[in-house]
Amino acid sequence: MIKRVYMGAPHREPAEVRLGAVSYLNSRPLVEDLEKLLPGSDIRLDYPSRLADSLGRRELDIALIPSIEYFRRPGYEIVSDACVAARGEVLSVKLYCRVHPGSIRRLALDEGSRTSATLSKVILAEKYGSFPESESLSMESLTTDSSADAVLLIGDRAMHDPSETFVEVMDLGQMWYDWTGLPFVFAMWVAHQDANIRGVSAALSEARNRGVSRLQQIAAAEAPGLGITEHLAHHYLTDNLHYHMTSAERSGLQLFHELASKHNLVDQNANLIFSDCVTA
Repeated sequence: MIKRVYMGAPHREPAEVRLGAVSYLNSRPLVEDLEKLLPGSDIRLDYPSRLADSLGRRELDIALIPSIEYFRRPGYEIVSDACVAARGEVLSVKLYCRVHPGSIRRLALDEGSRTSATLSKVILAEKYGSFPESESLSMESLTTDSSADAVLLIGDRAMHDPSETFVEVMDLGQMWYDWTGLPFVFAMWVAHQDANIRGVSAALSEARNRGVSRLQQIAAAEAPGLGITEHLAHHYLTDNLHYHMTSAERSGLQLFHELASKHNLVDQNANLIFSDCVTA
């Protein structure tokens, strides 16, 4: 069973594999039938930033974590070609600007963000010469709860534009693609290099394949709970996102690392390491 367990919850009984997946709509296709493909495993859903912390503490054996977190801890490897990526507009990662981007001095960052937070800082620095101080915006807060010059929202709540008016709204997936011509990888399956996860990589790829073949059904099931139309959910899953890590995604990851390290947001010595089961 897939359990929506938040990491502050009591310890669950040991399972064959402790696996963490993101609780957002964008990751739903990656966990299709995963409980059947990995019987006996403990599959938990949580926010991306919390999954990264839990994997770092070895409370999980494998997790779908923000791509930037891979570069922040030594000893990780990418264990599947399944990922959450975009080649243009992503819809669920938006920077709401109350002033011109070049004038941003205070930036409120969605508490659930890690990769998107770094991406926003890279884009502001590289394209606008802006280096704002950052503060956290809790999961429950609205944009109106912050007086910052700009607010970053991610995930399902970014698909509902706030009621206030902004000077500019930036879709960071589109900004990245227009700027670099490369896809952007928001999340990927990662494990410690010494983890015993034999057979899991094949299950992750198969779950992704099943999910991609059932996007209409997923959209129909998930849309009501998110307060969006089935059409928008299906459009988001099919047109805004893709789930295969190809050589283009690897190039995008490498460039993101180079730019993040340039601005001291990540270790410049980190390398992309893929397990033997991941093909180019």
